[in-house]
Amino acid sequence: MTAVPDTQELIRLAIAASEKAYVPYSHYPVGAALLAANGTIYTGCNVENAAYPATICAERTALVKAVSEGQCHFEALAVVTRSGGSPCGVCRQMLYEFAPNLQVIIADLEGNIHTTCSLADLLPHGFGPQHLE
Repeated sequence: MTAVPDTQELIRLAIAASEKAYVPYSHYPVGAALLAANGTIYTGCNVENAAYPATICAERTALVKAVSEGQCHFEALAVVTRSGGSPCGVCRQMLYEFAPNLQVIIADLEGNIHTTCSLADLLPHGFGPQHLE
């Protein structure tokens, strides 16, 4: 079994990912590090677009990278922004699809933790696959 990284390692990887963000409009870099159940960590950054709806968040970048490589079970997510902002509603919904009990660590770019909670706390009464059965 793979050793599980600690919270500070996830935050460090999220900060490193934020440094690759493409943010010419908002100037608000976001980084994410998503821990899969098998111990693999997938990172992501936000990528903006002049057509704003085409922008993708760091959390969804990490999730899509993981799913595209066959991972569908997740344990933890670290998200970093300059102000400790939390994931948007679209990111919360996409993550809920795979891991409603995901541990979410929200920190700033200096590594200071602002919040640690479950995804279910961030998206109460979430809509998931079980609702379609």
